[in-house]
Amino acid sequence: MESGEAEQPQHTQEPDDSGLWDTPIVLAATPIGNLGDATDRLKRLLGTAEVIAAEDTRTARHLARALQVRFHARVVSLHEHNEAARSEELVEQARQGTRILVVSDAGMPSVSDPGFRLVETAIPAGVGVTVAPGASAVTTALALSGLPTDRFTFAGFVPRKAGERKKLLDRLAAEEWTTVLFESPHRIAATLREFAAALGEDRPAALARELTKRYEEVLRGGLGELAGVAAERHLRGEMVLVLGGGSTAGTGGEPMSLQELADVVLHRVAEGAKLKTAAKELGAAHAVPASKIYDAALARRRAEESS
Repeated sequence: MESGEAEQPQHTQEPDDSGLWDTPIVLAATPIGNLGDATDRLKRLLGTAEVIAAEDTRTARHLARALQVRFHARVVSLHEHNEAARSEELVEQARQGTRILVVSDAGMPSVSDPGFRLVETAIPAGVGVTVAPGASAVTTALALSGLPTDRFTFAGFVPRKAGERKKLLDRLAAEEWTTVLFESPHRIAATLREFAAALGEDRPAALARELTKRYEEVLRGGLGELAGVAAERHLRGEMVLVLGGGSTAGTGGEPMSLQELADVVLHRVAEGAKLKTAAKELGAAHAVPASKIYDAALARRRAEESS
């Protein structure tokens, strides 16, 4: 700027909120780790909503503070235990014109998180629902996996019940598409071992943890290799397992040996399960007498304690 030239005032354009609430219920994706992934739309929705329905109200308040958003909304809980009844209330409020924002602890509501029942209730009631898209652990892990992304399926959390888990493994044995699953860090080692035995040690997979966070890590290799790494390193953090498709539809791995079943049982016991319960569940899932698995697990534990 030359000497004597008056500096022109800088005009910043305020965000245009017209149309932000054309639809009374908005499902908004929240960051899965890195706060920098919060969209401008999410911030404006948080600041202008009249009701915020959150999986955890404390987490929602913390998010707003971290994003430096001042809000005046009433914050209510929307979780698996109250979603059915709460959805009716929220839909009725939306019918009357209330601006309702739905958020989960991380990622997109209704994807393995509360929100589905609300949408299911709103549609037949003629109440509009829309989405403010954003971060997703499913597509993030898929993109980083190095596995085919042209066709994939999302299977949610790995079931805890033995019967449901066996049904999943039977389906995965014949699945040709890439599959994305969620799993708890406390169960990931046992799950990978069980998957390797049922689907094959060399079945390609990727294990992503702490996505978008400082210690983000993606492990790639066969299921057997990943099972060994998980058992050795005692991995922690949010886990996403991406499983490559089977090379031959309908062909799974060899049946688990008694010692392998005993290893899985002991992993579950270390995580807090009762030995008899774990042996019974695994026996039902793999058509092996629970008493044999129980005895093998006891023998394995005694051998480890004496060594």
